[in-house]
Amino acid sequence: MSNELLWLIFCLVQFGLLVLTYKLFGLTGLYVWIGFGIVAANIQVIKMVNLFGISATLGNIIYGSIFLATDLINEKYGRKHAQRAVFIGFVMMISFTIITQLALKFSPNEYDFAQDSLATIFTLLPRITLGSLIAYLISQSLDVILFDKIKSKFGSPNQLWIRNNGSTLISQAIDTAIFTFIAFLGAVPFAVVVEIFWFSYVIKIVTSLLDTPFVYWMRSIKPKEI
Repeated sequence: MSNELLWLIFCLVQFGLLVLTYKLFGLTGLYVWIGFGIVAANIQVIKMVNLFGISATLGNIIYGSIFLATDLINEKYGRKHAQRAVFIGFVMMISFTIITQLALKFSPNEYDFAQDSLATIFTLLPRITLGSLIAYLISQSLDVILFDKIKSKFGSPNQLWIRNNGSTLISQAIDTAIFTFIAFLGAVPFAVVVEIFWFSYVIKIVTSLLDTPFVYWMRSIKPKEI
């Protein structure tokens, strides 16, 4: 199976699992998904694959699902709940970073086999971590604001695709720019930085378009609130 076909399946599976989480747990489930998603994205981003002949990371899909979850919260529960979800994700990211760094400080015993692998995954590159934190908080907060503003102009039920894609595509561009330039500017040639930005953003555009049917589906669901 090609990476491209597997990527499409990977995308649909993750969006489907988000739908199931919302169906089973409602707003609480979306909060949990956002916390889980930001942690999973920061692990998946480590793995590099080739897609359409260009090197890419796996973290973009699960990260895109966070925007989908935030937009649904904004649509059904309002801006206040959506902004709360953003802060939950931010706190989870910081908490995960602190906990993993402390875990690496423990000296492994003679039976341990995981320390080197964990160090590979959890050892931080300060610029990448800083870029990720800043990009997440700014872009997600912007997404919440833009969705609310677009909804005031295009508020009919059949215009959900406008507010979902409009807010996500703009905020994802900001997210990609902030992360790419903080993480890589000066570390690699500028032309490479620009290439990383454009290809990452194209992947996010495709992901955003693929999530459109799912946001309509989720809006129609009456979940089990807990």
